[in-house]
Amino acid sequence: MGLYSTYIFPRLMDRIMSGAGFQRLRNEVLKSARGEVLEVGLGTGLNLPHYPTGVSRLRAVDPAPLLPNRVAKRAANVSFPVELSRTGAEQLPYENRSFDYVVSTWTLCTIPDTGQALREVRRVLKPNGHLLFLEHGRSDDARTAAWQDRLNPVQNVIGCGCNLNRRIDQLISEAGLHILQLDRFAMEGVPRIGGELYRGIARPNQTSVSVPLKTESH
Repeated sequence: MGLYSTYIFPRLMDRIMSGAGFQRLRNEVLKSARGEVLEVGLGTGLNLPHYPTGVSRLRAVDPAPLLPNRVAKRAANVSFPVELSRTGAEQLPYENRSFDYVVSTWTLCTIPDTGQALREVRRVLKPNGHLLFLEHGRSDDARTAAWQDRLNPVQNVIGCGCNLNRRIDQLISEAGLHILQLDRFAMEGVPRIGGELYRGIARPNQTSVSVPLKTESH
């Protein structure tokens, strides 16, 4: 990782995404989390203060060590244990059907193989578990979407792999997750090309898509 991606970008994004509007959205999407929870893309730990008391343990994955001292401080201030694994979401190091909830906020834009990551999310969710997601992505407005396509190569560089134009709902459905609730809206105070949000809840679809489950070694 270079100087920009290691030191400058994480501090810039931590500052921006600590704003009141982002915090309110985090509160809203995380309020139903309970039990065993997995967060995909912990980042700098900005979600941690917003988890409710019903969470018994949080496991998290993130391949990039973003501001580890800040993450450690935020993790020390919550009432439940936090376990972080430095790995990507495409191969989650957890057993089948382990989690009551999986959380993804402003993460699916960056994961290289989003489809594989979401299939892994489906694998590790309990049959009655839920994916809570809050993501930015492709606009339904044709003009905005066209600008997202034009600017995406630039965003990929300055955003350290972030993509502006992914259809989040389509990616989730194609991975064998059934969307129970979906809110589409533009975030106030954010340019529309990066502020088109997808917020919702999905659960494993047990019938429509066959996803191989990992087998345990004996």
